[in-house]
Amino acid sequence: MHPSPALPTAEAFGPAPPGEDPLLEQLASSALEAATAAAGFAADRQGHERSEVATKSSATDMVSEVDRGAERLIAAVLARRRPDDAVLGEEGAQRSGTTGVRWVVDPIDGTTNYLFGIPAWSVSVAAERDGRPVVGVVVDPSRGETWAAVEGRGARCNGSPRRVAEGRSTLATALVGTGFGYDRQRRMRQAEVLSSVLPAVRDIRRVGSAALDLCWVAAGRYDAFYELGLNAWDMAAGAVVCREAGGVVQTLGDGLVLATTPSLAGPLRELLESAGAGSPPAGPGG
Repeated sequence: MHPSPALPTAEAFGPAPPGEDPLLEQLASSALEAATAAAGFAADRQGHERSEVATKSSATDMVSEVDRGAERLIAAVLARRRPDDAVLGEEGAQRSGTTGVRWVVDPIDGTTNYLFGIPAWSVSVAAERDGRPVVGVVVDPSRGETWAAVEGRGARCNGSPRRVAEGRSTLATALVGTGFGYDRQRRMRQAEVLSSVLPAVRDIRRVGSAALDLCWVAAGRYDAFYELGLNAWDMAAGAVVCREAGGVVQTLGDGLVLATTPSLAGPLRELLESAGAGSPPAGPGG
C-alpha cells in the first residue's frame, strides 16, 4: 500500500482563477485535510481491527470500527475548520448547519474490499453549497492517488489535470464500470440488466467503490459507469471530479446514476433504459 501524498491545496486542485469566491478555497483545503487524514488512519489500521465488524442493511453490508473511526476523524477536522456547516456521513455523523454548506462523507467507500484486503477502496469527502456539490476529494491509499476538484477549476489526480476519454470509444467499444447493491432482489435485477448491457459494449468492470469508479471515468480508465441505488455519500465527491473532467453525470429513472463522456451519454442512456436499468427492483430495495 502506498501512502497518499499530502499535497498543498493549490497543487491538488490547481490554482484558483481570478475572482473565484474565497469560500471555495476554504472548502477545498478543509476537504483535502479531512480526506487525507482519514485515508492515512484507515491505511495504517488495515488488517489489524477486523474483529470489530458489524452489518447494516444486510448480512453482506459490512461496517468496521475503522469506518467509524475514520468518520470521527473527518468530523473532527470539519468541526474545527467549519463548525457551522452541516454534515452527512454514511456511518452516522450528522449535524445541521447555518451556512448553506453541507459536507457529504464516506469514510471508507469499498468497505468489503478494505476488509478482504482488496486494494480498491477510498475515502470520499464532498462539500455542497446550497444543495449543489462544488468540491470533491477522493483519496485512494492503495495507489497513492488523490483525486480533487473544485467547481470551475477542472479535475486533477495528484496535481495533474485529468479529462474523460471523449471520442475514444463508440458504444460497442466502450469499457463500462458498474456496481451492485446489497439487497437480494436488487442484485437479481442488476444481473438481468447486466445480461443486456454486456453484449452491447466492449466489457464490464466491477471494482466495488463508486467513488473510484467515477474518478476512473474522469481519467479515461473507463468510458462510463452506471449503478442503481447509490447514496449521496457514495457519489458526491466523485461526481464533482467527473464533471470537472468534462464528464456527464446524470440520474435516470428510479435513481440510476450514469457517468460517461458527452458523446456516449445518449447511446448509453438508451441502452440502459431499454434494459430497464432505472426501474425499481421487484422486491424491497437495499
